[in-house]
Amino acid sequence: MNVPLWVWLATCAFVVGMLVFDFVGHVRKPHEPTLRESAIWSAGYVAVALLFGVGVGVFSGWQYGGEYMAGWMTEKALSVDNLFVFLLIMTAFAVPKIHQQKVLLIGIAIAIVMRGAFIAVGAVIIEQWSAVFYLFAIVLFWLAYSQIKEAMSSEEADPGDAGDTKLIRAVRKVLPTSSHYDGDKMVTRVDGKRMLTPMALVIVAIGFTDLLFAFDSIPAIFGLTQEPFLVFTANAFALLGLRQLYFLIGGLLEKLIYLAHGLSVILAFIGVKLTLHALHENNLPFINGGQPVPVPEVPIWLSLLVITGTIAVAAIASLMVTRRRAEAAAAAGDTPPAEGDGTAATEDDGDLAQTPSSNRATEK
Repeated sequence: MNVPLWVWLATCAFVVGMLVFDFVGHVRKPHEPTLRESAIWSAGYVAVALLFGVGVGVFSGWQYGGEYMAGWMTEKALSVDNLFVFLLIMTAFAVPKIHQQKVLLIGIAIAIVMRGAFIAVGAVIIEQWSAVFYLFAIVLFWLAYSQIKEAMSSEEADPGDAGDTKLIRAVRKVLPTSSHYDGDKMVTRVDGKRMLTPMALVIVAIGFTDLLFAFDSIPAIFGLTQEPFLVFTANAFALLGLRQLYFLIGGLLEKLIYLAHGLSVILAFIGVKLTLHALHENNLPFINGGQPVPVPEVPIWLSLLVITGTIAVAAIASLMVTRRRAEAAAAAGDTPPAEGDGTAATEDDGDLAQTPSSNRATEK
């Protein structure tokens, strides 16, 4: 896939423009987004991502278009799982709801920059050393195992841990930090001394978490396409709109109990796909004498089918089981929380769940 420099520059400018528009149009004035606002803008960002995929297919061929779509859907699913940890961080630091949008948008910008750097390094490594696909496959198998292990565990994460990482404790020791927020400022004055606010620490925590998430997403996306342009755009468009998605499905996060199971299946599938590709491109002397191994490769249509099917099954099964549990609790005489009560953003208060259980929080 030959991508001219001007297309790269135009795409990067478009992504930056979307972030600036998001900040100026929505985040600059602190407020709690309503369910309607979040739904409209989430749908808009999804539409932009899908239209971009259609454009790739029309101008570069549907093989590349399919690779982009598979990559975007995988990254979107991983980003939804990441929202669990973002919510825990917000809860641990008691971030005022009217300022959560700013934290998320800055976190998204940091994630795009860091993933861009990871993608650039990964593309160079792949070009120079194709055996890295074996390493990526091992990483994905380990991540799939970690996902399913956490999903099968009955232990729940302590939300307080999210704001008490070694990194945050180190920052507190080195830099003076106030104990109270000062609006959405990251620096304030206390008794005449300049100090960081908890808002700054939240952003550090989000940025560090984004760095950890890159170790999930980059090997996964390179397992679906080796085109740097498609890897970058799939990541960027999956992250854009994540802020709105956070407020839109906040109440659903704790109901997606099988999301980690589904992601485990997807990561393992991509690991198999990467292993087959690595064998097909093999140059390691201790495997088949350094010659390529004649194994079949997974076509992109099958990747799309497995990814979409797995996400759909995980989501439907999660909602069915959580509804049955709620009905069983009601029949037993317990009073379950009202649908969306205290967990989902509403037209009036945009409230979010404060104590969700995350399958990945302990890992991150």
